[in-house]
Amino acid sequence: MRVRKKKNCDARLEKSGSQWIREPEKLKSGWHAEFGNENPIHIEIGCGKGKFICEMAQKHPDINYVAIEVVKDVMVIAMEKAEPLELPNLRFIIGDAAKLCDYFDKGEAERIYLNFSDPWKKSKQAKRRLTHKNFLDVYKKVLKNGDLICFKTDNQKLFEFTLNSFAEENYKMSDITFDLHNSGMEDNVMTEYETKFAEAGMPIYRVCAAYFGRE
Repeated sequence: MRVRKKKNCDARLEKSGSQWIREPEKLKSGWHAEFGNENPIHIEIGCGKGKFICEMAQKHPDINYVAIEVVKDVMVIAMEKAEPLELPNLRFIIGDAAKLCDYFDKGEAERIYLNFSDPWKKSKQAKRRLTHKNFLDVYKKVLKNGDLICFKTDNQKLFEFTLNSFAEENYKMSDITFDLHNSGMEDNVMTEYETKFAEAGMPIYRVCAAYFGRE
């Protein structure tokens, strides 16, 4: 998806950058020190405009959140949204999911959220999907046994691809639903996309998965 360039993006990032981690590699093994506590760390990969991660940080002050977004012209909106909220348990990384192991040590994070990731619809683009085997192998190196990956999408084909990927990589799946908003699930925090799709009556697909194969 093509993203429109934001006017004065770099200046706006600096202005709202009090929670922006510019060199995340330097915090590997040191995230709890960065937050000043030993609370669990949850990561959202592809945070978009930040609605989900800001609301989660507000609802759960006893959890530390790290939002990752590769497109700075999108991330600036999330950071500007978070800045006036003064959330001590939220940090931002402008970076690539493929480099997650450069940012976090093994077991340093306890949950990963993948919300409305780019479906990369063409078959030749499959390796770019955030639930492709290559990415699932990266997540295994960051999470501990039994830690969750929570995935939501409006794209049925991507959801089916994701279920197959989890199964092939021996992830144990739970909370599978093909219609999240009619599933009875409570405390669901929505993204900007999810709000738009729900208002249009579109089904939202969700699954959580955990890996138990580490020694």
